[in-house]
Amino acid sequence: MEVFIISVTVFVLAIFVGFEVITKVPPTLHTPLMSGSNAISGITVVGAIVAAGSKEPVIAAVLGVGAVIMATINVVGGFLVTNRMLLMFKKKKS
Repeated sequence: MEVFIISVTVFVLAIFVGFEVITKVPPTLHTPLMSGSNAISGITVVGAIVAAGSKEPVIAAVLGVGAVIMATINVVGGFLVTNRMLLMFKKKKS
């Protein structure tokens, strides 16, 4: 039970820190930082796949599959936004 309370505490603190960090980023830097965070999300996908394939209780596999889905959506969305940002810098053909 003690490990659970510590884990929930760390999770809640991470939410607050993440919110504070994200709200302090100016809009002009948000997209480039998001494209850089795709690598971190890729690592999250690998970790989620490991969790989904573990031989732990069923709840661990279910949470792992959910994590794979959400992390994959995050990676794909990040690449789409990055691609859109890069298209803004291409010269327009006349």
